Amino acid sequence: MNLAQLDKADPFAITLDPFQKGTTESEPVHIRVQQRNGRKCITHVQGLAQDTELDLKKILRTFKKTFNCNGSIQENEEYGKVLQMSGDQRDGVRDYLVEKKILNSNQIIKH
Repeated sequence: MNLAQLDKADPFAITLDPFQKGTTESEPVHIRVQQRNGRKCITHVQGLAQDTELDLKKILRTFKKTFNCNGSIQENEEYGKVLQMSGDQRDGVRDYLVEKKILNSNQIIKH
């Protein structure tokens, strides 16, 4: 018996709302670097779009001004919205997210 059948059988069954804060532990944010040609690389930040309160455009604008780099928001079918920035910005992004208390240090995985 799956969850959909349980809801049909018992209208008062307790269902977990995945969007309700505090019900489940959120997935970590991954910060990766992808090597391009030569010394060029791209930094990807995946997993920030899970929280609907975050404005990714403002965060990306701040990253671009702080790190003097170019960046964009890419929509991926598998990972959702992913921030992309030119250069290796892993340490700066991690420090910024922890400093501004957007995430805890244990919620960030730096690859």
